[in-house]
Amino acid sequence: MGPTVHVVDDDEPTRRTTARLLTAAGFTVRTYAAGSDLLADLESNAPACIVLDVRMPGQSGFDIQETLTQRGISLPIVFLTGYADIPETVRAIRDGAVDFLTKPVDQRVLVEAVTRALEKGAADRAVRARRQALMAQYERLTPREREVLGHLIKGEINKRVAAQLNITERTVKVHRAQILQKLHVDSIAALVRFAIEVGLEPPAPIRK
Repeated sequence: MGPTVHVVDDDEPTRRTTARLLTAAGFTVRTYAAGSDLLADLESNAPACIVLDVRMPGQSGFDIQETLTQRGISLPIVFLTGYADIPETVRAIRDGAVDFLTKPVDQRVLVEAVTRALEKGAADRAVRARRQALMAQYERLTPREREVLGHLIKGEINKRVAAQLNITERTVKVHRAQILQKLHVDSIAALVRFAIEVGLEPPAPIRK
């Protein structure tokens, strides 16, 4: 089964029309009259995107966006509104929305926005999956190997790392070989790229 487009709008005619347009374009669609219904139904980070009305009774579209972020649910959002203004548009895009469309929306424009949202969702999931795989490799390192890694990605030579950690240069070489093997990299340049991908920060200089 393909990804799902979640349509949230308190106005039933608009909700029904939006769902009909997207269904006709081949998407699997679920509809909700309120953001709370969406939040109760969502599966965390399942392949999907959200078409979300901005102004609704109770929780607004922006409130729903914020709640999703707090829950760690990263799904692309296409906002719909009948009262678009520049500050709202800027806020939506700044907070990660894929698009901000004004009602009544043209079918072609809506379909293109949803397509972009689903493509972004797929790309984001791939990035998260790769980072999780890299972190699993990183977690195989011993505490000492992680220390050595931190100094290596600063560009320090073995002798300098040995002095910083009060170990022998030979021990540094052994740790370095183990690090490269466990992380499946074959050079310091590749090691630095690995560190950047997983967000590692080199250690602060040791003050004498």
